[in-house]
Amino acid sequence: MASQERISVHNLADLKNTSDDAIPNYLNSLGFKQDNRLLDTRLALGYGAFAIAAACFAWDYKLGFESTKYYTAGAVALYALLNGILTYWIGFVEKGTIYQGTAPDGSKISISTSTKKNIPTYNLKITSTPKKGSPTTIELARSFTEWFDSQGHFVARPFQAMFATSVPLIAKADPKRAQAAASTLAADFSNVDSEVLDAIAASQVASTGADDSSSGKKSRRRKA
Repeated sequence: MASQERISVHNLADLKNTSDDAIPNYLNSLGFKQDNRLLDTRLALGYGAFAIAAACFAWDYKLGFESTKYYTAGAVALYALLNGILTYWIGFVEKGTIYQGTAPDGSKISISTSTKKNIPTYNLKITSTPKKGSPTTIELARSFTEWFDSQGHFVARPFQAMFATSVPLIAKADPKRAQAAASTLAADFSNVDSEVLDAIAASQVASTGADDSSSGKKSRRRKA
C-alpha cells in the first residue's frame, strides 16, 4: 500500500530521508528494540550548543556587552567546541548510521545508509552481530524507484521485502514476507541469499514445533 504523503521524486534528500524514516518503523514492528544512544548524544550536543547561544543573547540583552564580554568570550569558545564535537560525532562515529537495535533473538543489528550526488541509488550497509559469533556485514545498492512510484508516494511492501530477502536476521523475524517476496523473484530462488532461505526454513520449523506442542497439550486435556 502506498503512503498518502507525496515527495518530489527529483529531490534526493527527500527520497533518502523518507526511506531512512521507514526502517525503524518496519524493524520495530517486528519486535526489534531500537537503541537510541547515537541519536540521543547528537541531540544533546546540538541542544547544548543552542542553549549556550541563547544564554549569550539573554545576558547580553539584559546586562550589556561590557559587563558580560568575558562570559560571552568563554561561551563562544564552548559553543565552537560543542559544534566541533558534533561534527566529529556525525562524521566519524555515526558514519551514516540511522538504526541500531536488538532482534527478538538477542542479536544486534546496525544499519547505515548513504547516497551519492545526483545518483538516485540507496546504499545500505547492514551489520548483524549474533549473541555468540562474529558480525556479518551486507552491502546493498538499490534504486529508489523500487519503492517510490512516479508521483512520489512511498510504497512499503517492496521496501520491506528488500530487507526480508537480503538480511537473514530480518528474514528470521519476518518469514512470511521473506518467503512471499522470495517466491516472486525467481522460481529457483537464484536471486535470494541462501542464508535468508535457511532463516525462513528455521522459522517455519520453529513455528510448526510450537503448533505441535500446543496440539499435544490439548489432546492430553481431552484424555483427562
